[in-house]
Amino acid sequence: MPLTASPAAHPRIRFDRNELAGAFGDLGTDLPLLIGIIAASGLDSAGVLVVFGLLQVFSGLWYGMPMPVQPLKAFAALVIAQKIPGRIIFGGGLAIGLSMLVLAATGLIDALARLIPKPVIRGIQFGLALQLATLALKEYVPADGLPGFALAAAAFLITVVLLGNRRWPAALIVIALGVAYALIFKLDLATAQRAVGLHLPGFHIPQRADILTGALLLALPQIPLSLGNSILATRQVLADHFPERKITVRQISFTYACMNLVAPFFGGFPVCHGSGGLVGHYAFGARTGGSVVLYGALFLVLGLFFSQGFAEVVQIFPLPVLGVLLLFEALTLAALLRDIITSKADLTVALLVGLLCAGLPYGYLVGLVVGTAGYYAMQRGWVGLGK
Repeated sequence: MPLTASPAAHPRIRFDRNELAGAFGDLGTDLPLLIGIIAASGLDSAGVLVVFGLLQVFSGLWYGMPMPVQPLKAFAALVIAQKIPGRIIFGGGLAIGLSMLVLAATGLIDALARLIPKPVIRGIQFGLALQLATLALKEYVPADGLPGFALAAAAFLITVVLLGNRRWPAALIVIALGVAYALIFKLDLATAQRAVGLHLPGFHIPQRADILTGALLLALPQIPLSLGNSILATRQVLADHFPERKITVRQISFTYACMNLVAPFFGGFPVCHGSGGLVGHYAFGARTGGSVVLYGALFLVLGLFFSQGFAEVVQIFPLPVLGVLLLFEALTLAALLRDIITSKADLTVALLVGLLCAGLPYGYLVGLVVGTAGYYAMQRGWVGLGK
């Protein structure tokens, strides 16, 4: 039975309540990362938010599918941990944009796509699911103590009951619950008033030294994760949900490269596509690029008019609600294992790759290499687990 409806059922752009609900499917991943990045690096929040929003709009219009843009996760982790300054971030963004452009232009990305088997891709997705679920359950859901647990339980029940409901999209009801909670228990009017005001991004020209430093410190650790999750796993999710569109890894690599060749000049943080974001939008109802355009519009408004107090204002939104959204994104990613579950060998490879990705430093690189080698060893009979 096909995973999707006919192409006629999927216009490229649509704006309705389901697209709006889907627009919140990746909020639990992106928002805390952006807050941490801005706080750690001192980047201008207007530049980060406006560019992030514009790239969402570009991706939604270009692909006509729920193909959102996400901050580069390895980049973000290093920036937050080491408080890397903006000039190095912009240099690293250009470096990874150039690297991905070379892979796309030369066709090397196609060779990698042919080499890396489906069970390894499923394992990468499973590893990301484990990381997202851990983050949701350990960091977000307990964040507000007992009231937060009660709020998360209510949001979880609402999502279970309404997930897949096209008339009453689950994400909209859950977000409305979170907004109501924030307005009643957390809103500080003085802080909100200080945050309001028009603020435009600045212009930056990365220097050669910053590009080289950014390439070594930030781009190199990011490339394995990008190859696995941003390119190969995203192409697989598109094949699962939109088989009629035939999007290639080269196309995904090209837009990935273009975004990062533009963003640094306007103060934007380096970005990628990602299977988790795509699954999050799809799980909560999105079927066109409209959800991504709406998501981008949210960040444009925040960047242009609320960036002066962005970190303080957005923290009034309850993390337990974001945790529930993140948990369902993780569950949807993990469920993609279902199409290899009948093969013992394929499932073993996927589970091994997932555990390596989630549990080790540079786990996505280790999982990619070990999983691919293990898969071909089984194919040649060097290791036998049965079918």
